[in-house]
Amino acid sequence: MGLLRRFLWPAIWLLVLLAFPLVWDTPFQQRLGTLVLLYAIAASAWNIVGGYAGQVSVGHVVFFGCGAYGALATYTHLGLPPIAGLPLGVAASVAIAAVVGVPTLRLSGHYFSMATIAVAELVRLVVANTEFLGAAVGLSGPTVPRSVLDLSFTSSLPYYYLFLAVLAGTLALTWRMENSRMGYYLRAIKDSERAARSLGAAASRYKMRAYLLSAALTAVAGSMYAIMIGFIDPESGLGILISVKILIMAALGGTGTLFGPLVGAAILVPLEEISNNVFGGGGAGLTFVVYGAVIMLLARFQPGGLLELLGRLRARAAGRGARRAA
Repeated sequence: MGLLRRFLWPAIWLLVLLAFPLVWDTPFQQRLGTLVLLYAIAASAWNIVGGYAGQVSVGHVVFFGCGAYGALATYTHLGLPPIAGLPLGVAASVAIAAVVGVPTLRLSGHYFSMATIAVAELVRLVVANTEFLGAAVGLSGPTVPRSVLDLSFTSSLPYYYLFLAVLAGTLALTWRMENSRMGYYLRAIKDSERAARSLGAAASRYKMRAYLLSAALTAVAGSMYAIMIGFIDPESGLGILISVKILIMAALGGTGTLFGPLVGAAILVPLEEISNNVFGGGGAGLTFVVYGAVIMLLARFQPGGLLELLGRLRARAAGRGARRAA
């Protein structure tokens, strides 16, 4: 019975996600579902370091941009399919994370967050003035597909199932980490780094491992984004709002939980897309208002996210049922 409960909700989630584009089959709905999965990948990647290790990075857009620029730079300068640039983007993101992580992971709280913002803005300015990376104009992907390896589709449906496979791999990797020694150490470090160190946990080493893994998976999300959109520039690939977006998605669903980022993405992405469609250019301004409101509401009423609230309500309902039975 316990094993059944453990795998029941993941199986339900999987069935819902597999059936979504077949039930809601308009181009807008399929694109919406595809974007939800894409940002769920990015938010799940952030969750490894921000949710489990408690290191609130606001500069993860650097790694997202590494993946995106790696994919399209490979096509632009080498003529290879953009997917061939994914390993390059992952390698670049891991290298940057290794260099940046050594000094910044020694910081804690808002000092770490501020340092990651500074790094993100510095990288954006460097890219915006680098001709090899398209400078302020950006880079474009294939205008017409040359082969299936270009992953250039007219419908969102192939991207949907591609992103679903990547998300499943990301969640499986997160689940494995969560139930390993690394996961236990990260949660201990998040609760009290000093106490974790006193018990023999190598806090610096495990925080760095989480940071590198998170950077690599965020780069994968960036590559998927560039392959689908077919264009990248400093604003769309390295804008600080991307970091804020994936952070809020993870926090809304529940940081440090396996499915929290997916829940947050399933709520925020439709809100953003619908507001942009209804209000046109003014929808971008409304998005900032929504993000600000979400941050304030979470900080004031539910810091643990929606999944923690749901768990508390279920426990309360079970307690009432037990009292009635007694």
